[in-house]
Amino acid sequence: MVRNLHAKDPAKAYLYAGLAVLFWSTAASAFKLTLEHSTPLQILFVAALTSCIALAAVLIAQGKMHLLKGTTPAQLLYSAAMGLLNPFMYYLVLLEAYSLLPAQVAQPLNFTWPIMLVLLSVPLLRQPVSPASLVTMLISFAGVYLISSQGRPFAFRVADPLGVSLALGSSVIWALFWIYNVRDNRNEVVKLFLSFSFASVFAAVAMLVTSGFSGLNLYGAAGGVYIGLFEMGFTFVFWLKAMQFAVSADRISNMIYITPFMALVLISIILGEHIHLTTVGGLVLIVAGIVLQKLTLPVRIEGTEHRQKKK
Repeated sequence: MVRNLHAKDPAKAYLYAGLAVLFWSTAASAFKLTLEHSTPLQILFVAALTSCIALAAVLIAQGKMHLLKGTTPAQLLYSAAMGLLNPFMYYLVLLEAYSLLPAQVAQPLNFTWPIMLVLLSVPLLRQPVSPASLVTMLISFAGVYLISSQGRPFAFRVADPLGVSLALGSSVIWALFWIYNVRDNRNEVVKLFLSFSFASVFAAVAMLVTSGFSGLNLYGAAGGVYIGLFEMGFTFVFWLKAMQFAVSADRISNMIYITPFMALVLISIILGEHIHLTTVGGLVLIVAGIVLQKLTLPVRIEGTEHRQKKK
């Protein structure tokens, strides 16, 4: 009798999803703490390399290293392009945003990626957008404005235009990555491993060109390792396992909306940031817009439920 390795088990699904949500909730604080000791490029290099090693260990533990042998040159090239997009460009832009903004601003702005996914689906996937969906986007972008005001909503200006642009830009990069990634039907862990492998090479080359290795210290390296393990590598696998065991993928995927609120609590406790009412209100509007968008126009791109993020 062949054992079903992916039998539905709600308890395990919630356990793995809960672990993923918990670790992703720590990411914003980890970013800010590590940025006190290292540059975004240094953090990216250490984190990507750590994640690559962690994912290799997962493949070995799962007995799936042999899947790498079947990778064609075209697939390798595709993985290189995906690795350039994410994690290389995505995390570099995101970390730059965190270096400019308070964590309570960068984190929820990065969470707008589902809205960006809908917007990008119009030209890239020829998906129609209804008037109701446009209204939900306006609700989310009203939340973006509130958060960007950094506690001064009636000043009618964005407190840090460059930082806000980078945070929103990271969500665009993430949405682009998922649109193109779901067209690749290879094993998810294999795809992640190759993407992080190429990203590690890109980051190493960038550091050699910019002499970035010289400023890397123990504290920055330790932070990068934590980010590589618990923002990237293992936590991706936890989320994938949650989806495999889930009876209802929608129920599990909805748990992701806990992440930004839990992250704000940790930002307040760990970083000591005073959380503005505009941050909380803006985040509520962003999440409300995303949830309403799913109800009014569920743009379904198969596979995007694997990770509806986080930071």
